[in-house]
Amino acid sequence: ALQFEGEHSSKFYLSPRNKSFGIFHDGKSQSFEGFDPGKSYYLKVLLATGKMIYSISEDGKSYTSLAELPVQSTPAHIRVGKTDPRGGKMVRGEAGATGRSKIEQVVLLGAPKETQEDFDFLSGLTVKVHYELYDGLPLLSKWVSVGNKSGQEIIVNNIKSEHLAVTEAESAVEHKQRWELPPIFTESDFAFGSMSPNAAQNACVEWQTDPSYTTQVNYALQTPSLLVCMPKTGMGQELAPGASFESMRLWELVYDSYDRERRGLSERKLYRTIAPWVTENPIIMHVSSAVDEPVKKAIDQCAEVGFEMVIMTFGSGFNIEDTSQQNLQRMKALKDYAKSKGVALGGYSLLASRSINAANDVVMPGGMKPAFGSSPCLESKWGQDYFKKLYRFYETTEQDLLEHDGSYPGDVCASTDHPGHRGLEDSRWKQFREIQEFYRWCRGKGIYLNVPDWYFLNGSTKIAMGYRETNWSLPRELQEIIERQNIYDGTWEKAPSMGWMFVPLVQYHGGGAAATIEPLKEHLPHYEQRLANLFGAGVQACYRGPQLYDAPQTKTLVKKWVDFYKKHRRILDADIIHLRRPDGRDYDAILHADPHGKEKGLLMVYNPLNEPITREIQADLYYTGLKNRATMSENDGAAKKIMLNGTKLNLRVTIPAKSQQWFVFMP
Repeated sequence: ALQFEGEHSSKFYLSPRNKSFGIFHDGKSQSFEGFDPGKSYYLKVLLATGKMIYSISEDGKSYTSLAELPVQSTPAHIRVGKTDPRGGKMVRGEAGATGRSKIEQVVLLGAPKETQEDFDFLSGLTVKVHYELYDGLPLLSKWVSVGNKSGQEIIVNNIKSEHLAVTEAESAVEHKQRWELPPIFTESDFAFGSMSPNAAQNACVEWQTDPSYTTQVNYALQTPSLLVCMPKTGMGQELAPGASFESMRLWELVYDSYDRERRGLSERKLYRTIAPWVTENPIIMHVSSAVDEPVKKAIDQCAEVGFEMVIMTFGSGFNIEDTSQQNLQRMKALKDYAKSKGVALGGYSLLASRSINAANDVVMPGGMKPAFGSSPCLESKWGQDYFKKLYRFYETTEQDLLEHDGSYPGDVCASTDHPGHRGLEDSRWKQFREIQEFYRWCRGKGIYLNVPDWYFLNGSTKIAMGYRETNWSLPRELQEIIERQNIYDGTWEKAPSMGWMFVPLVQYHGGGAAATIEPLKEHLPHYEQRLANLFGAGVQACYRGPQLYDAPQTKTLVKKWVDFYKKHRRILDADIIHLRRPDGRDYDAILHADPHGKEKGLLMVYNPLNEPITREIQADLYYTGLKNRATMSENDGAAKKIMLNGTKLNLRVTIPAKSQQWFVFMP
């Protein structure tokens, strides 16, 4: 309760009986729904010029404004605890029903007018809000920059770069487990700890409730209708005199439909627009040994059949942290050999999902654990040395790529001894900045990044399409259908080039001989099916093993499908339109669509059954741009003219057992 000279007062309180927040100001009362008696709350009164702003928070970081009321003077007294309606001392006998509450903290921020010069440094701050609008896409980008010309260091605790109140997507009176959200897709470059965009945004982007929106249909005022972008653990960023820095960036894409396919197409266009490197889609082998001869053999085989990149994979013995002159020279020699064959070369490094020691691991606050169970702090002495080794490795060897596993997932660190951060408040922001700057440096050097985390907007090029690793220890025949299911499900929000799959040429996570393809020449039908699955979808995989082929017939098979992919590369890398999900009981199908290419569409139809099938396939070629008529070729055979029903295709197909057919559509 704030009391002013004279009879004026203002009381801000909780009412458990009415389950509401209350304000009693100059003799007038207001109440606001949304108070849960089982929770703790922060109540804040901000004194501004000519008014007071009342707001609430459940975490003390993100506040919701309830009201703004006029005030003409500065409060003379503050009273905390039980008071009368005007904020005065409670008289015995006036109390209501007995209850229990606890006030844990009272904080006064600011200074009396006579010491206002203490805040003169604010006049030296420059805050700018930046916007970008994009041609051909209903997309807005937004970020905030802060410059310090005050002559002294300041600390920016946090920045809220977006607070957008929008019309709710649905009207639900009662509580819901899953809400329909407003039709806005959001993406931020401050994202980690996920292989999908919606979960990766947990670091700074969320839809919040708005208790001040008292006319919403939901009785508890819990409809998600506020889009907020602000780091949830704060920034704690020091800003030296003369320095400046930028917040994370937020992109807001407005959907034009509730159709899942159309929304996915919008998201994929967003990534191609703001992160065009995600369209790179090299054909990759993961060689299982980093010793010179096996690596050279893998390079030679890749050059022979048309693979474009070799990764010295996990468990191969590749050690990017070995900065000895001998290792750096050996890696440079291998790079030069690969370059002479027209093949890119790089290796694998594990970052966060391991423990170094007590001095360098993250120190988690009570009740919290690292995302991967254990993790070094990127701003510890070890972490800073690790990144120095990575910069040195690529500057010295000039290798072409990095597969960075266990990338930074967003762990905070409460240590006050690590050289790169002060404590808990700035730990997440500074660790993220460390890895962000490295990835951006890699992008600037043309270094290809395979990262199983959502770092696309910071330079990462490819992520796991989405699969469970133990699936690749299942029998081979099950892997065939699971692979197509993973691709079908993973390409709703990712273009084919944005995700990788996995092919266990040698054993991976167990399964023995029944799960692996080696000896390759003894499992040619299965090997061909895997190649057809992947190249037919435009999705590259980790072909992990010592070799791509072991006999002339194996080499011929691999080259056949590489040549198929390269012949139709543009259309196979284009968006996938989802027709029928694989289930192993009937055909499954996908349609690639590229209205701007020479080949407008490519339809892949798979038969998982042990007998041939004939089916009537219906597909809408709307997204290919074709209408009324088209030219079609089957399995790269002779082209023929066909008629369409507007954009609708009716196609009778016969597919041999355990096989596939493809159809290319042109004007």
